[in-house]
Amino acid sequence: MLSPARSWYPNLISRSSTVLQLDELLAHAIVSGHHPDLILATRLVSRLSDLSDLPRARLVFSSIPNPDLFLFNTLLRSTRNPFTSISLFSSLPRHHLHPNPFTYSFSISSSSSFSSSFPGRMLHARSIVDGFAADAFIGAALTDFYLNFADIASAHKVFDRIPQPDTVSWNSLLSGLIKNSAFSQSLNVFARMISLGTAFDRTTLAVALPAAAESQDLNLGMEVHCLAVKSGMASHSHVVTGLISLYSKCGEVSTARSLFDGIEGPDLVTRNAMISGYSLNEEVGFSVGLFRDLMAIGGKPSSSTLVGIIPVFSPFGREFLTQCIHGFVMKCGFDMNSSVSTAITTVYARLSHLVSARKVFDEMPVKTLASWNAMISAYAQNGLTEMAIRLFQDMQALNVCPNPVTVTSILSACAQLGALSMGKWVHRIISEEDLELNVYVSTALIDMYAKCGDISEARKVFDSTEDKNVISWNAMISGYGLHGQGQQALKLYEEMVNARIAPSGVTFLSVLYACSHGGLVEEGKAVFQSMVCDHGVKPGPEHHACMVDLLGRAGKLNEALEFIQTVPENAGAGVWAALLGACMKHKETGLAQLASEKLFELDPENAGYYVLMSNIYSANRNFPQAAMVRQAAKSRKLAKTPGCTLIEIGEKPHVFTSGDRSHPQTEGIYSKLEELMAKIIEAGYRAETDAALYDVEEEEKEHMVRVHSEKLAIAFGLMNTEPGTEIRIIKNLRVCLDCHSATKFISKVTERLIVVRDATRFHHFRDGVCSCGDYW
Repeated sequence: MLSPARSWYPNLISRSSTVLQLDELLAHAIVSGHHPDLILATRLVSRLSDLSDLPRARLVFSSIPNPDLFLFNTLLRSTRNPFTSISLFSSLPRHHLHPNPFTYSFSISSSSSFSSSFPGRMLHARSIVDGFAADAFIGAALTDFYLNFADIASAHKVFDRIPQPDTVSWNSLLSGLIKNSAFSQSLNVFARMISLGTAFDRTTLAVALPAAAESQDLNLGMEVHCLAVKSGMASHSHVVTGLISLYSKCGEVSTARSLFDGIEGPDLVTRNAMISGYSLNEEVGFSVGLFRDLMAIGGKPSSSTLVGIIPVFSPFGREFLTQCIHGFVMKCGFDMNSSVSTAITTVYARLSHLVSARKVFDEMPVKTLASWNAMISAYAQNGLTEMAIRLFQDMQALNVCPNPVTVTSILSACAQLGALSMGKWVHRIISEEDLELNVYVSTALIDMYAKCGDISEARKVFDSTEDKNVISWNAMISGYGLHGQGQQALKLYEEMVNARIAPSGVTFLSVLYACSHGGLVEEGKAVFQSMVCDHGVKPGPEHHACMVDLLGRAGKLNEALEFIQTVPENAGAGVWAALLGACMKHKETGLAQLASEKLFELDPENAGYYVLMSNIYSANRNFPQAAMVRQAAKSRKLAKTPGCTLIEIGEKPHVFTSGDRSHPQTEGIYSKLEELMAKIIEAGYRAETDAALYDVEEEEKEHMVRVHSEKLAIAFGLMNTEPGTEIRIIKNLRVCLDCHSATKFISKVTERLIVVRDATRFHHFRDGVCSCGDYW
């Protein structure tokens, strides 16, 4: 016959709804002599945990003289505080209790809440020592744990040791990879799961669909759709919602709407998917319409609803709508929701309202990785590269792990700024954090290395990139063009065509640019012809401008003018700007006047054209005309962009302007510069003063060009680096003729490689010779 504790106590415990009722039952059991009792204690601990009274649960546990492992695991599973969980695991009386897979699994799951992965790794090691290296239950917990810390490689290693992972284990791996934005890996895992004949469920399909959607792999998504239909799971709400998102993100919004219309009484999640689908495809009117329908039937929007109607993908012309939504968000209290705030930050950034974007970001109570990504991307895309890098450093200081989106944005910022050491640091983070090196990250690395002057490293990344897309090829071809390696760019373009990668308009622009800066006139003409005839790509204004530049640089000014006369009237100012630049190179005043008249008419607010024309007159010693052009610019209140040069020493940037004396090492810099000038004059250098803007004595002109920002930066670099170290500088404008000449001599007398990035290209100076061959 069962004792009361075994017969009616458990039933009463399960029916208790308050801690007070449980206290009364425990008191009754103690008075009646039914406690301490192992079964009663186990039920009480479990129910107290359900009611979130862990201190009482711990007291009940401690009242049992010899608890068994089941009671211990019950308490451990209910302990949500990771410190308490680890402490409890450590207190396990091992003289008569030994941890089993459940003990380790509950402890490992709890350790995911630590800011560091160290405790979980220690538990992993202990589980191996205790003989549970291949246990499926522990393996699933460890997979979740490592993915929680974005350690994808360790997660794969643990998962691969599970002898026969079940559907739940596969789903955990898939969902964890999705959370880490490792979409291509998750699709590979899904394909492997299906090929092995592992049973899948609707959760598997609901997880696989977002991976296909984010990868914009419509064919694979449709295969998953077919699989869902064949297995009878296509009508499940989670699967339908995933399909709506898939088709929307792949541009098939009409198919998504057909699926939505086929649902009888769609729930909020499905409505949100359709609202987001419309916004994603820039059909904001339909998105807002669905939102109004929801409000009309008395529905309550969720954070996902509001994220969906925020016009992130088509913000222009919708500032008022954005402000209205922002007001609604604040009124409803959703401004404390990180996903909503992130979307608002993003839309303000795309509207170039960076102050508003940063205000929303700073006011977020909890900043998610997506929030950091949105603000970093905002700065990078608006040209505030230093702010983007500074924010990324703040993020690192707070131990927020980046993902591929983060590093792609910050690599773009490094490329714009020319911050090679910072770019290398980000590359190391990618390796150390084992971030997914997808095609977007690889392309960003190629672009960064190319624009920071390390074209050989860019090629290494390019060659190691699997599944290259057209953007990857374009980045490498463009990199060769920037470095004046026209033949390499042409060779790579031919490889791209042979690999059956369809070239885009950007591809042809990159190839034409490379031909222009490499003096490959006939090759450039052939590429331009093939662009239209063989590939059906219509030339845009930028292609026409590049062709004028190609001809003009080669001195074929009349042919360039004839080409301009064949381009459409809406080609814009670019073609004339290219012609004016060529006239500057070849000191052709007559055509320059024609080009400048056209430019002053088409783009009267661009100060650069006035500067170019003034330089042309000055080079021909027509100082009165040069003064008139400068006066015309001044009367229009146009200001010339001040020239400056950046150099990195020990990962710290230093910026110089012409005649700069603000640097702490100014005295040493000018002393070093005088020493350099004496050496290069002895080696044959003569100052190039033709483009000096003032009708002053030659000696004064020589002094003016002597203190240009490039020379100051090089002198500073020589002072602060070891002999033989290469010097890398970045000029925001086109490097002047005198600085180009002086740098050739400096490279010879100092036996240094000096890499200069100016506004249009790279110059590699070595042994008195520039890689551009003086063709720039």
